[in-house]
Amino acid sequence: MANVRKATAATKGEAAASLERHLGLAIREQRLKNHLTIADVANLADISRGMLSRIENGQTSTSLDSLSRIAGALGVSISSLFRGFDAPVGGAQLVKSGEGMEVVRRGTKQGHTYHLLAYGQGPKKHFEPFLISMDDESETFPTFEHPGIEFIYMLEGGIEYRHGQHTYELAPGDALTFRGEVPHGPERLLKLPIRFLSVIYYPDASTDE
Repeated sequence: MANVRKATAATKGEAAASLERHLGLAIREQRLKNHLTIADVANLADISRGMLSRIENGQTSTSLDSLSRIAGALGVSISSLFRGFDAPVGGAQLVKSGEGMEVVRRGTKQGHTYHLLAYGQGPKKHFEPFLISMDDESETFPTFEHPGIEFIYMLEGGIEYRHGQHTYELAPGDALTFRGEVPHGPERLLKLPIRFLSVIYYPDASTDE
């Protein structure tokens, strides 16, 4: 039990230190944004320069009264200084223009490229976004079938796209959504070059074809 109390106390201490650092950084950021010196804010908030410096460096905690006066000196609300504290860290994946992984899909030939725009999602992928480019009018296309839902958004050119027994003419700005297990694929290239986004969503997180 004593060890549990010590661990709890340590955790609370770490959280308090983290909050002090967050508030210090938020205060400094607002001060610099407003082109104010430590002396300017200290005078407006009626606290010592040394105290404000320690607060900004996360070396000491401050009362709500002092924090209110600091916020007033900075022209912001107290709540704005807490914004972002304890928020999830996140981990977005950025793929810069032209850096998408080029992949080869069954039956595709020269003049038809797939660039995968997100990858490394683990053994079971929930979606696959592709940028597809076509610039060879003589190319013939295979029929695709896969699990999940596919969404196509046209960026450039024109294409006639088949899904099952129906065909659809797509121009820039058009979108087409369909079930992937129904045979589908390009039928005719109407205007080159062609570029479109294709996003395949796997509801059951499986990519087995």
